[in-house]
Amino acid sequence: MKAYLAIFRMRLKMETQYRGAVIGGVFCQMFFGLILVALYRALYAGRPQALPLSSVITYVWLQQAFFRMVLSSDGDLADKIRTGAIAYDLCRPLNLYGYYYLRAMAMKLMGSLLRAIPMLVLAILLPDGWGIAAPQSLPHLLAGLFGLLLGLLCVCALENITMAITMRTLDSRGMQAMLNLLMMILSGNILPLTLFPDSWQKVITLLPYAQLLDAPIRLYTGEWALSQFPRVLCIQGAWIVFLVALGLYFWRQNQKRIVLQGG
Repeated sequence: MKAYLAIFRMRLKMETQYRGAVIGGVFCQMFFGLILVALYRALYAGRPQALPLSSVITYVWLQQAFFRMVLSSDGDLADKIRTGAIAYDLCRPLNLYGYYYLRAMAMKLMGSLLRAIPMLVLAILLPDGWGIAAPQSLPHLLAGLFGLLLGLLCVCALENITMAITMRTLDSRGMQAMLNLLMMILSGNILPLTLFPDSWQKVITLLPYAQLLDAPIRLYTGEWALSQFPRVLCIQGAWIVFLVALGLYFWRQNQKRIVLQGG
């Protein structure tokens, strides 16, 4: 256990070194956030929707703040698979799935926090009708944060499945592009899932992608009452167990019969 904690801490410290990328990410996501808020304000001015505009704007800012948690990937692992350097990791007296799962978790957690905290502060300071709204209540805030943590576990499991498939294909670009497309659309990053037709939402909100950010945001804004919190936890927990089990199976199969490329 100490070895895994050391891996987690080292990856956290490594993420704090990319200060330029953090500053660039904050300005980039703030720019896109303002563009999206302006578009939704124009939409509501012409055709008001059932969902309050303040909830949609809050949804946008929270999606932008935690954008890196959803779309970042472990480029080092992809390079090791491509070059054959993953052979060195196979010699480690560790579970390889757990090793890279914790690396991905630390990378996404620290990378998201470094960008989310200044972004949310700036979003709070924006004029009324442009910035993020306060949570429905303190219990809603805590429920949203806990849901966000489970969403992090879910996206790390999805990432490890992608890398397990990469060990067979040697090129992560195809699988990563497909995963990113699904996550951007079905997690609510391009269009908030709250604006999808109700019949679509009955299916989309049950998929693993909606558990990443959509479910925590709906708990935060109060669109989902606290009485639905146990249901959300059950869905998130079920997907985490299933995706981790599937990833472990893929990684074990790969380690039984592996062909290393490189010199």
